[in-house]
Amino acid sequence: MVSLVPSLTEAVAVTAPGLLVGATDWCSRPVGLDVVRIGGTKNPDVPAVAALAPDLVIANEEENRPGDLAALRAAGLRVMVTEVRSLPQAFAELARVLVAGCGVDRPGWLDAAETAWREVPVLRPRRRAVVPIWRRPWMTLGRDTFAGDLLARLGVDHVHAADPERYPRVDLAELPAADLVVLPDEPYRFTAHDGPEAFPGLPAALVSGRHLTWYGPSLAEAPEVIGEALRKAVG
Repeated sequence: MVSLVPSLTEAVAVTAPGLLVGATDWCSRPVGLDVVRIGGTKNPDVPAVAALAPDLVIANEEENRPGDLAALRAAGLRVMVTEVRSLPQAFAELARVLVAGCGVDRPGWLDAAETAWREVPVLRPRRRAVVPIWRRPWMTLGRDTFAGDLLARLGVDHVHAADPERYPRVDLAELPAADLVVLPDEPYRFTAHDGPEAFPGLPAALVSGRHLTWYGPSLAEAPEVIGEALRKAVG
């Protein structure tokens, strides 16, 4: 099997070690994963993937380009494409990939993740947050995003949730009113010294991008990890 999605790479590798033969250069989990690297999520080396002769390629409709997926299919490969824009959808797609796609038993970590999200502490009062995901240009979470759904379940509504774009470019001088800025460390690596200074007067929550944007084993820890970062920011 070849994975074109870091989240799915971790999910498969943790569940069925040895099943993966290839993954992207961005697939950093689990640490020490020893597989053939086949390029990026946006520019996979299609001939290299085909040369591995996988029985399945797993991909995502947001992270991977339709043209690359079409080229993989044209090379005779079976491609399973996921769509993840909410937590329930993430759980359903993970089960589909692992059980139907990989032919393995439903893993215990998936049950643990579902349990962890059933009853989570919610910030009171709820906060309105700006959630940048890129700088130069500034881009934020917009409508219909997995990360936005997770934050909403933890008591944080992001200010661009009704934007027509899923990841709109924004002018910081024209931001809607907010009482918090949430800064993940991926895809852009925001840090205490790179990001908060652009939002004077707003408390900044520096959060793990893996826990906010990945759907896989990290979901079992995500409510606690993200929730702690949010609580620390608002005091």
